[in-house]
Amino acid sequence: MIVSGTEANKKVPAVACSRGPEGQDQASRPQSYLGLSAIIASQPMQNLMQLVIKVAQTNATVLVTGESGSGKELVARAVHHYSLRCTKPWVDLNCGALPEHLIESELFGYEKGAFSGADSMKPGLFEAASTGTLFLDEIGELDIKTQVKLLRVLDGVPYYRLGGTKKVTVDVRVVAATNVNLEDAIQGGRFRADLYHRLSAIQVRVPPLRERVEDIGPLAGFFLEQHDPRRRFTPEAIDVLAKYSWPGNVRELRNVVTRAAVYSSGEEIGPADLPCEIVGKQIPAVVPDQVTTYSLDGLEQHTIFKVLAQTGGHQQKAADILGISRRTLIRKLKLYRNVPCESVA
Repeated sequence: MIVSGTEANKKVPAVACSRGPEGQDQASRPQSYLGLSAIIASQPMQNLMQLVIKVAQTNATVLVTGESGSGKELVARAVHHYSLRCTKPWVDLNCGALPEHLIESELFGYEKGAFSGADSMKPGLFEAASTGTLFLDEIGELDIKTQVKLLRVLDGVPYYRLGGTKKVTVDVRVVAATNVNLEDAIQGGRFRADLYHRLSAIQVRVPPLRERVEDIGPLAGFFLEQHDPRRRFTPEAIDVLAKYSWPGNVRELRNVVTRAAVYSSGEEIGPADLPCEIVGKQIPAVVPDQVTTYSLDGLEQHTIFKVLAQTGGHQQKAADILGISRRTLIRKLKLYRNVPCESVA
């Protein structure tokens, strides 16, 4: 999946609704979702988009999770694109981009004279998105006070604009996104448990780029084509890109392609044209002779402990990397408690 193009306006009416993937060759050409382009090449991403299409047909609140730069906003836009509200307004807000004292007035609006500088009434984003979709990015950054009011609106309770005396009722579908673990935020007192349960009725996890290696080549080619359609990566360069872990995900890949396109010369971009930090941090290949000398259970056990060490013992992060649930990880750790770990050194 790739993200490109200019930011859409806060209120964007879609021209037409789509009820399914636009053709069988969608992996070879970009799809557009409210001004952002995507290439769906890998099987994990194709499966994800099939889920998005199914989820979009409901009016349920959706929580999109995933690492920074993995494509959460594009998935949120796809939810609106495939929904029954696709001809209605799309409104987005980055909850981490505004100070706490401005978030509430942005979401719920204010009346004239509500505070110094409020020279006229201003409708909030909930009103702007009425009958459509409101996307709340970085929902984990929302302050506790605003979380309470948001929860009531999600439950269908009318609200007041700041300084207002007349209640406002809206019909809005909320799609939220976060790159933080909200369960940890709940434990730390930074996020309300009731709001989390209200938002997470349907969760859509966007896998990091390292879990969908098949996307790397098409992504790199697409970004390069935006700079100069006559240029291309060599197979060796694509192999180098595929062996990098991409902690910054799609956003990092786009930046790397931009640098390579600017600093290299010639029609082909090879490994020597890639940034040294990419070339020097390749994921080591597994040696077959090593694997065959250990049992499958022992290799699984070793892998789990290795990933836990890499994440500093953070179970949720380790579970995300391993592609299993945290509950499954805890169950396996309990099984290993009295079993010595097989060495694969």
